[in-house]
Amino acid sequence: MYHVRCSGTHYEAGYRWGCLVRKNGKKLDSCPTFALTEETYAFAKECVTEYETHFPEVLDEIKGIAEGNGVPVETLQALLFSMYCFSFDNKCTCFAFRTPDEIVFARNSDFLVSLEKLYMNCLYRLEGAFAFNGNTTAFVQMEDGVNEHGLAVGLTFVYPHVRKPGLNSGMLVRCLLEKCRTTAQAINLLHSLPIASAQTLTIADKSGEIAVVECNPVAIEVIRPREGEGFVATANNFNSAPMYPFRNPDIDDWRSDERYQTARNALEQNRESYTVPFAQDILAGKYGFMCQYDRKKNADTVWSVVYDLKRKQIWRVEGNPARKPFEEDKRMKLEY
Repeated sequence: MYHVRCSGTHYEAGYRWGCLVRKNGKKLDSCPTFALTEETYAFAKECVTEYETHFPEVLDEIKGIAEGNGVPVETLQALLFSMYCFSFDNKCTCFAFRTPDEIVFARNSDFLVSLEKLYMNCLYRLEGAFAFNGNTTAFVQMEDGVNEHGLAVGLTFVYPHVRKPGLNSGMLVRCLLEKCRTTAQAINLLHSLPIASAQTLTIADKSGEIAVVECNPVAIEVIRPREGEGFVATANNFNSAPMYPFRNPDIDDWRSDERYQTARNALEQNRESYTVPFAQDILAGKYGFMCQYDRKKNADTVWSVVYDLKRKQIWRVEGNPARKPFEEDKRMKLEY
């Protein structure tokens, strides 16, 4: 996992990173998981208008990366804006729980073993945006993170039945981390943004407000803890009744429903055990199937993260949590 620090304006941060990548002999003109086509270029061009309205800062960052790396900005836009909208690759599990003594967000990121050395942890502290610590299998976009105000957000990707110009999963997470202080603010912002892809977003804040938002370009559903429960959980499928028609039972979703049930069952049956080590044990597969993939099939959990919003701590495994220990990341001081 690469570790990157980004500061200054969005453009400056992008330009420095683009130059660094070029200096190390890498051109950002292709994607290892899908091909850039006339369709992805055309779709990205339509998305630019939405970013100009709703998240223009990230366009500046992409422009900086393109100029620093020596690639056309249109190529980076096609690569970044098309992710999550055309293909189904990323797999992951998220949950969050709260008690009077604990507020915890937890996530496994499951992806391709062949790319595991390219994944990134990023510390962003940009002008005009909230600072955050985030993780990604790409760049610019984030898959999970926690910001300086104690807001944690993480995505799980869902098969894209429909798409339209807008912000995709990773850009939604990035936007919420940069612009929102609370779960309520994040949910309100999501209702105002054009959504390009299908996903769930698990959101938790320092006050203990937790929710899963199931959304795609045509619908959005907010799931909160059930009566008498203090947790939410999700994987790579929609589970609410309104969003159920958007599921696809014919794809390989890496046992998404089983991972979801593992998390739910563990959280339902161990309500007196809600702690950071308990969250880590769920992610490590000690309560059922979660990360026990066959690496020979190019699939594995490539990182796990637990955000302890009460104690302002970040715990991460750069690899599979069944084989590697969680370590505390103390580089970003959460001072809320």
